Amino acid sequence: SVDYMFTEIPSLDEKKLLGVILTGMGKDGAKGLLDIRESGGFTIAQDEESSIVFGMPKEAIHLGAAKKIVSLDKMADEIILEFNRKNNEVENG
Repeated sequence: SVDYMFTEIPSLDEKKLLGVILTGMGKDGAKGLLDIRESGGFTIAQDEESSIVFGMPKEAIHLGAAKKIVSLDKMADEIILEFNRKNNEVENG
């Protein structure tokens, strides 16, 4: 289950985590994504327009688990931007 995976990951270095939830049925992953965000990680959910089934991202958004909501075609760009931001923070202390 996605929730279980996301719940176990925050035991790592929370500030370096980046959680992404994509199209899917139900609400699996929403609570786990919220755990990542509340632990200081960066979280992204796929938007409704680009989702085939908006269940999982919708629930994550509803819970406030997603810091960003983006279309699938912009997902990689958002991940790269966040990765670069985290690297700059580390380099600049």
